[in-house]
Amino acid sequence: MAELLSIKEASQWATEYLDKNVTTSNISYLIQYGRIKKIGDNGSTQVMKDELIEYYKDQKSSREESWKDKLGDDLNWALSFEQYKEAETTKHVHRLHPYKGKFIPQLVEYFLDDHKDKFKKEVYFKPGDIVFDPFSGSGTTMVQACELGIHAVGNDVSAFNALVGNCKVTKYNLADIQVEIARISKSLKLFLLDHKTLDFEERLLKELYVFNNKFFPVPEYKYKIKRKEIDEKKYGEEKEKQFLPTFNKLVKEYGIKLRQDKEDSFLDKWYTQHIRDEIQFVFDEIKKIKNPDTKKIVSVILSRTIRSCRATTHADLATLLEPITATYYCGKHGKMCKPLFSIHKWWETYSNDTLKRLVYYDKIRENTFHTCLTGDSRNIDIIEGLKKINPDFAKLVEKQRIKGIFSSPPYVGLIDYHEQHAYAYDLFGFERKDNLEIGPLFKGQGKEAKQSYIQGLSDVLNNAKKYLVDDYDIFLVANDKYNMYPTIAENAGMLIVNQYKRPVLNRTEKDKAAYAEIIFHLKKKH
Repeated sequence: MAELLSIKEASQWATEYLDKNVTTSNISYLIQYGRIKKIGDNGSTQVMKDELIEYYKDQKSSREESWKDKLGDDLNWALSFEQYKEAETTKHVHRLHPYKGKFIPQLVEYFLDDHKDKFKKEVYFKPGDIVFDPFSGSGTTMVQACELGIHAVGNDVSAFNALVGNCKVTKYNLADIQVEIARISKSLKLFLLDHKTLDFEERLLKELYVFNNKFFPVPEYKYKIKRKEIDEKKYGEEKEKQFLPTFNKLVKEYGIKLRQDKEDSFLDKWYTQHIRDEIQFVFDEIKKIKNPDTKKIVSVILSRTIRSCRATTHADLATLLEPITATYYCGKHGKMCKPLFSIHKWWETYSNDTLKRLVYYDKIRENTFHTCLTGDSRNIDIIEGLKKINPDFAKLVEKQRIKGIFSSPPYVGLIDYHEQHAYAYDLFGFERKDNLEIGPLFKGQGKEAKQSYIQGLSDVLNNAKKYLVDDYDIFLVANDKYNMYPTIAENAGMLIVNQYKRPVLNRTEKDKAAYAEIIFHLKKKH
């Protein structure tokens, strides 16, 4: 007879078996998502020990060992930061806005702080130094530098990226932000009273709740899917068709307009008419804010909100295939889901979350200079750029010069950085500079694209040298599968003095393959 364990006993067994902490919440997650079968009711839930062994046996062998088998013994596991939970790798202001392809703050901290270990044998930056990030992205280097008492200059070709980066390190009047958020939230609620959107969503959610309980019971349904007792694709399609008449009836009853009249822009195509109206309403309210810093951070909250409200499935927030304007079977949640018809819920959630993060960061940051410039890192004049925004910082850079660089350049042919925030460019009217991106997706990974990438990176480093101290330290994070960085270093008159190969553990759910990147340490060639 199969041995049964309570959730508490299962967590104790798994903790001992894996020699690492497995909580009761971890076990509950396995039950909820159908990894193991639930036996008994809520009062005395049990699981089969054999199923736990089956699930955990692959994790018994060390992930470090298996990854080193695939990627080589030179893998520096200390730089995996596997001990950190997601809440720590997205701590405080790092999660103010989603950004594809950013590195985790602990990696920046490792090279910028004053510790030494068997891999990092000397300290490269100290409080009061200046660090430069020519591909600032979402501002991770600036944020961590500010936390460590190091001044930071960022630069990005994308105006939106610069806005997000600068918003993370701005010193705010937090009370003013609170007042403005409360004002806009109140106005949005009044605006929604004149529409039937929220009533429609409430009715739709009730219908979905009943339908999902009947046809997608938790956790039995997911358990059967895992064991291939149900053909998920076929079953999901059947239930989609079965629920559609209910959805269409409610749409007609409440007069919901699913598509906009035109699809000329991203905002036209990817948002239902009701959501588009709400976005415009909040945007017009933001324009009334007098304090420019408050106006910017509240704009970022709106941008984060509308990113989550696109007419797409839960599994496709990143890639976007075709707009979804009806209920659909959701593979991510294993039930029928719906697109959003109002921004209200996410606006409130992200407003509260942003305030909490800003309050926390305000307590731990140091009093340093930090600015992200907008421009092309191949030819930007850092001093002149800073003079327009922060003259005192410009003087410091002129006098002291920049100690080094910590940056993650774009990978060749992987991401179009402007396109991932197309909604924000449409709404805020920023000028797009796609043609100035180095290594964008649209140029591919052919010979010409690689040569253009090498030239671009070489130009960035040669331009940066004008502002660096003589004995500079440059750290570039890259997955150099085409072996381009030795040529880039040579073109910039630099030497690669060290390489740190690190495993990248927390990648997307769809891609769990062993993957590494290298931190190249460059110095001046004498």
